Amino acid sequence: MAALTIAALTARWQHSADTLKGAALRVLVRGAGAAAAAVTVAALHSAHDPGVLCPLRRFTGIPCPACGSTSVFIEAGHGNWVAALGSNPVTVVAAVGLLFAPLGAGRWWWRLSDGRRNVVIGAALTTAWVWQLHRLGISRP
Repeated sequence: MAALTIAALTARWQHSADTLKGAALRVLVRGAGAAAAAVTVAALHSAHDPGVLCPLRRFTGIPCPACGSTSVFIEAGHGNWVAALGSNPVTVVAAVGLLFAPLGAGRWWWRLSDGRRNVVIGAALTTAWVWQLHRLGISRP
């Protein structure tokens, strides 16, 4: 009986994907999940700070393009939105894009050719890396 109910709920969830109400519900579910994860990560970080998590930065001192992404969620979990944006703006833009994708914002992404998507990803990673090098003072003489 429970399997039938779960199957019915799953079918209903999938059927509502193309409706505005279904898309808004998906945004709320994603937002609630991201908020819960951010608050949890922030609490864990406050209880036990593991230091630098990025292996490249830990062993070489040079940040990778994703450096600051964990800090984005830690700062957001603490409610420090400006600090979250400063940690890695590219991660913030990507997270917001993923959050609102069900409303149609993500459809343009899948319309792009593979080559164009790769260019966008490459530009985002390059931008993030330059940001990290500047933020951490490595690009300065």
